[in-house]
Amino acid sequence: MKKRRMKKKPIIIVILLLLVVAAIAVYFVFFNKEEKTVTEIKNVDTIEGYDYAIRENATKYYKDLFKELKDVLSEDNVDEEAYAELVTKLFVADFFNLDNKLSSTDVGGLQFVYKDFRDDFIKLAANSMYKHVQSNIYGDREQDLPIVSSVLAEKQDNTNFTYGDNSDENAYVYDFTITYEDDMGYQEEGTITLIHSNDKLEVAAME
Repeated sequence: MKKRRMKKKPIIIVILLLLVVAAIAVYFVFFNKEEKTVTEIKNVDTIEGYDYAIRENATKYYKDLFKELKDVLSEDNVDEEAYAELVTKLFVADFFNLDNKLSSTDVGGLQFVYKDFRDDFIKLAANSMYKHVQSNIYGDREQDLPIVSSVLAEKQDNTNFTYGDNSDENAYVYDFTITYEDDMGYQEEGTITLIHSNDKLEVAAME
């Protein structure tokens, strides 16, 4: 009695199909990745002599404030009261506007912070206000974040402020109120202290 031979063709076809599927999967995983473009944000204007710069993704409101500051600082005799108010508004408008930030370490308003406090300020912001800001370095973030539409700054007083081994006998204290395009529950009020640092006014404290 003759033994029946097993048909090998169906098994071979199945193996070939599996190999084709595996090859396609490998191609899509390793060779068909879409190259993402990293978002680069350039400065579009600066204020000579003060190291202030404005980025191209700034809001219209912030751009208007920056232009005002540039006009004030271009005068031969700078109106320090106007300068202090604009620094307060610019700092608040940039710090609390999260929508145009690239990551949790892309902290707004940093150029207005007293230089010796900046590193600590970044760490504090990254662990608080900016903690939940998702990365947008590829421009694909879908997270809803606050946009500052206006800032009201009211001078409270001039006071003596001590920082480290130094003190400023004429530091500016401003109360601020923020209006957002949409109310998302973020901070709306606070107080800022500005100190003199060479020819500049810089943020030394915020409550």
